[in-house]
Amino acid sequence: MANLLRYAIYYAPPATADLAEFGASLLGYDAWSGDDRSFPSEIVRAVPDWAELTADPRKYGFHATLKAPFELADAESEAALCAACAAFAATPRAVPAIRPIVDAISGFIAMIPGELSPILQQFAADCVQAFEPFRAPMTADDRARRKPDLLTPRQRDHLDRWGYPYVMEDFRFHMTLTCRLSDERRRPILTMLQERFAVLSLTKLRIDRIVLFRQANAHERFRIIGDWPLTAVQGG
Repeated sequence: MANLLRYAIYYAPPATADLAEFGASLLGYDAWSGDDRSFPSEIVRAVPDWAELTADPRKYGFHATLKAPFELADAESEAALCAACAAFAATPRAVPAIRPIVDAISGFIAMIPGELSPILQQFAADCVQAFEPFRAPMTADDRARRKPDLLTPRQRDHLDRWGYPYVMEDFRFHMTLTCRLSDERRRPILTMLQERFAVLSLTKLRIDRIVLFRQANAHERFRIIGDWPLTAVQGG
């Protein structure tokens, strides 16, 4: 099982965007190029174990989950998945936009929306449903790794139906920057990252594309293999 490909449908900013640089430099990895990145020197001086604190999100690259990682169903192929991504993006829809902020979420630090966006919630639900036919059935080991005993009944239902617990009503858009941190560690690091993010002067972010990530095997990082800008409805 360790050598099976996995795919994920994520949001990621364009490779040339300032936000992409922000995320890649902090995580030490650029999922567009597949290259390691040097951490900002001032971050390492302030937080000497920064590499350890970002080890988990580094595996995935800077992203927001729309359809969580999955192995392909037996009848499907990468080419068919790419075609489905193109068709999904070409379907006119309201394109979500958020006021991005950096804050704590479930103990870790991430870029999140300043307010709940019903359009974004619906967009994420559409992604979960649209790409479900490509997902291979979840194994017992996969299910156990999600620690179902710690989930709510609704989240367990989502896990069994969609292969991931944090979908539909439980979806929370986030672009992870650190692992979980204790309160004592999180407070100064959060302030530092908020100050760094403020330099971007990013007051509005359109979630205007889907991006296909691929993981070659369980020991490799995810890498971007395609992206498709969304088609906005007239006036959207």
